[in-house]
Amino acid sequence: MVVVVAAGGCRVPHVTDLFKLDQDLALHDMLASRPRTRVGSLATSTVSTPFRGCSNLGRHSYRYNVVEKNGIVYTCSGGHLDIAHLRNSADWTAHLSALAYYQMKEGVGEFSFELDEDTGCHVHVDYPPDWDCRDDADKALLLYDVATGLGRYFAYHASIWHEIVTWFGYKSTGFYSEFASAFSWEDMYSNLLGCHIGYAAMYDTQHTFDEAVTLGLQAELKKLGPQPKNIARHASDLVRGQWFSGEQPAVIMMGRNFDIGLDDGRVTPWLVPDLTACLDAQPHLLDAPKLDFLAEHGFAVRFEVEPRLWEKTRILAILYPNGEKHERFEPARQLHVVMDYIRRDGARRYGTDLAVVHSD
Repeated sequence: MVVVVAAGGCRVPHVTDLFKLDQDLALHDMLASRPRTRVGSLATSTVSTPFRGCSNLGRHSYRYNVVEKNGIVYTCSGGHLDIAHLRNSADWTAHLSALAYYQMKEGVGEFSFELDEDTGCHVHVDYPPDWDCRDDADKALLLYDVATGLGRYFAYHASIWHEIVTWFGYKSTGFYSEFASAFSWEDMYSNLLGCHIGYAAMYDTQHTFDEAVTLGLQAELKKLGPQPKNIARHASDLVRGQWFSGEQPAVIMMGRNFDIGLDDGRVTPWLVPDLTACLDAQPHLLDAPKLDFLAEHGFAVRFEVEPRLWEKTRILAILYPNGEKHERFEPARQLHVVMDYIRRDGARRYGTDLAVVHSD
């Protein structure tokens, strides 16, 4: 998908549809087909973890493609990164941006979408008071910015929700527990970086979406201080016994990074201490998406999550401790409640050094 709006502000004067179709990935395919799910990896030096060098990741593909290479890499200022998680978030950002754009282009006041974890998401939109009086081309340009901002916000919160339900025992396969991966130290930073890369790709005027993500990933890794495969594995070896122990399929994960940006609005990566290749590195913080940007455009959005999976009873009981009967919750107002519970649970399980100090 090629976009005809540059991030720097240079706009095409006459626009009928900002989402252009290209020969590789038509927009209707992106809307009709949900992003494919790539299987992530624990950043642990265990037998099943595919470590990679930052220069050996292949080309991004919204669809399945054997040229795409995923695994765990290490960067000096971003720590370990799960490339599969990063790519998933980039694709969900594009998918949900396109969904929001076309729903809002039709002027709907409410729309919904589904997440993989048997969860519905509901969006209520309030448009600017003079919306119906505006020129169609101006509306399309503004809607594009609003939709891409919403797509990034929705995709990031979808990734948070996956970590939350996994913490409470959700099994995507129905059999194998994924608790060890819930909020593992590389997860949220990888997810958020993918959302930012996907968002930037939506403004690339020269490349298809897949090409833009490929180039964006390369640029971000270069900025963060890319390391070769052997350093990525060595960095994990250095934290064995501190951040994790054991071997697959019985890894015990003590290193849980609960920082999702609730406190200062930014997410801080965990950097492996005493790694010779990166001794002077400083963490590169990423801004967590918010809905504040809508006000400057005259929009307001209420975003609600409706869990339907088996674990919903426990989660809703935490959000509504007085027994109120609610089937939905609003992350913008209530996410901190369930995250406070998870932090306390993490401290109980693993001690305060990892579960509390390394959080918001």
